[in-house]
This record gives sequence, structure tokens and C-alpha cells, in this order.
Amino acid sequence: APGTGPSARARAPRVPPARRPLAGPGAMRLNEDTVLQGGRATLVPYTAAHVPRYHEWMKSEELQRLTASEPLSLEQEYEMQRSWREDADKCTFIVLDTERWSAQPQADEDCMVGDVNLFLTDVEDPTLGEIEIMIAEPSYRGKGFGKEATLMMMSYGVRNLGITKFEAKIGQENEASISMFKKLHFKEVAVNSVFREVTLRLDVSEQEKHWLLEQTSHVKEKSYRDLKLP
Repeated sequence: APGTGPSARARAPRVPPARRPLAGPGAMRLNEDTVLQGGRATLVPYTAAHVPRYHEWMKSEELQRLTASEPLSLEQEYEMQRSWREDADKCTFIVLDTERWSAQPQADEDCMVGDVNLFLTDVEDPTLGEIEIMIAEPSYRGKGFGKEATLMMMSYGVRNLGITKFEAKIGQENEASISMFKKLHFKEVAVNSVFREVTLRLDVSEQEKHWLLEQTSHVKEKSYRDLKLP
């Protein structure tokens, strides 16, 4: 699943609806010291150190198309990272290759494979989160990285941000991503022919919550700051 939704990258041609802050003082600040380590994928906060690699990814015409993004200059990319870090309605993690990163935890920019985002789309309902996943490195697609990273973000959203409903907006041609979300129990609820996108949704019942926490029971939560100490 290379990427989801026209709202990915927060720089889409369309203007997203007004959003309410995710949680308290700001969701991005909430996760700024959080590492979620899974079997294949590890999630770390998006920092300035990740920007050059991220900038290289977003030069790809394929990723621009799949995420409905406009190419930015490197300086604009740094500004975007700073705004995301302070954004009260957005939670972003960079996805790393756990195996490579475990061998060299101080060099995560060398282990980057994508990113995962969660933000609110309904100003009337702060428990609804829109989720986006991008596996930017082609060699990592179709190997379970996107699935695990998405499950980890969903679990984090349920446990830490009070999310009880998820939506994913995906380009109609992105069959791999649509298929992945359906395997995670999402159901197709709308098709937008103007943006050529499909909206999928999951309501997190007690049964779904139990399944989600079970799927992520192997995930270890760590302090990013501590791992970065020499």
C-alpha cells in the first residue's frame, strides 16, 4: 500500500474540513517522545532529521499522485515538519524497518520506509480519526509493513487519543491499499467520483477493540529521547 488519501501530506489540492484538536495540548506533542516497536515496523516521531529523506521520497511522481501532493522545496519541507510537530489535530509517526533500526538505533533516517498519520475530520465528533499510511520505499511494499504500522497507529489512537471510529480515504486506483484496509475490517461507505477516492470506515466496537489490542500485543512502547542518548 504505497499511500492513502488525497489529504495525505496535508498539502492536497482540496481543502480539508475544519478539525478539532485531537487530545488536550496537542496530539503531535503527545507522541513526541513515543516509540512503538513492532515485529516488522517501528514508529518514531517525525523530526527534522527525517526531512531530507522524506523530501527525496516526495519527488516521486507516483507518490505525488497517490497522495495528491504538490512537490515542495527542502525549506518548505522543514517548515511542514515544524508545523506538523506543533499541530494539535494531527499525529504523525515515521515508519522504520525494525530489523535494521534495532542494529543501529541512533541512525533511524537510514531505516525509514514510510509514514503514518492520524487526524480528525469531523469538527462535531472528536472520536473520529482519519488514518493515512504511506510506504514510500517500493522494496518494502506488500511485505506487511503497512499493515503492522496501521494497526499500531490504530491501537495508539484508541488507547491514547480516545478514537472510536476510523476512516481512510484512498484513491480508487490504489487497489492494494483498499484491499489492506478491508482486511483490517474496514467497510467501504462512500465513493467520491470528483476526487476519484473511496472512503472506508471502521467503528471500534468492544469486539473490534479486543481484536485490535490482540493484534498489537507484541508492540513495545519506548522513550525516543532515551534511545537517542549516546
